[in-house]
Amino acid sequence: MHATERLYLYSRFERFWHWAQTVLILVLLVTGFEIHGTFTLLGFARAFAVHNFCAWSWLVLYAFIVFWMAVTDEWKHYVPTFLKLMDVVRYYLSGIFKGEPHPVPKSERAKHNPLQRLTYLGIVSFLVPFQMITGFLYYTYNQWPQLGFAGSLTLKAVAVLHTLGAFAFLAFVIVHVYMTTTGHTLTAHIAAMFTGYEDVPRNGVKPGGVEGRTEENR
Repeated sequence: MHATERLYLYSRFERFWHWAQTVLILVLLVTGFEIHGTFTLLGFARAFAVHNFCAWSWLVLYAFIVFWMAVTDEWKHYVPTFLKLMDVVRYYLSGIFKGEPHPVPKSERAKHNPLQRLTYLGIVSFLVPFQMITGFLYYTYNQWPQLGFAGSLTLKAVAVLHTLGAFAFLAFVIVHVYMTTTGHTLTAHIAAMFTGYEDVPRNGVKPGGVEGRTEENR
């Protein structure tokens, strides 16, 4: 078994928004598919109300997350890099099943590997805004003439795009849940998002704090 060291990687606010966003996305998926007519659980009217409440809550939370990342330098963990990207891809395709060590261990300076960085950046910069914009357009359908959208959009097109976005989020949730089981134990990554601490392999590099992180961030 590889020697490990215990690092504090996730601040309180990061853990809060992670789980709050998780709950909001899951509720939005369930109520959204009910509104779409996939099944009946809450009833259309209640599902519609809950869906809209969660959508606005997510927009507010998203704004706070972006602001927090900007003022704490956490954005540096999401800067894309292709260095060792293919090594990470090969690891998840085969190396992980052979017991090989992760090619890019987590550290306080780099919490996310190259594949995670590209994935999270794509979600934060494209998929989330895409879903919020199409959802807003769907919600304000009756105001399209006043907003100047009449004639340039169709409700069906917006509905299809919003539904495709929902399936993309569903796929991400499934893959993300699977990836949480790929730590040195099945629950290691999940536990880290509750405690903030994660055991990572020792790599001979002294732990270094992310610039801007202080005790007050914890």
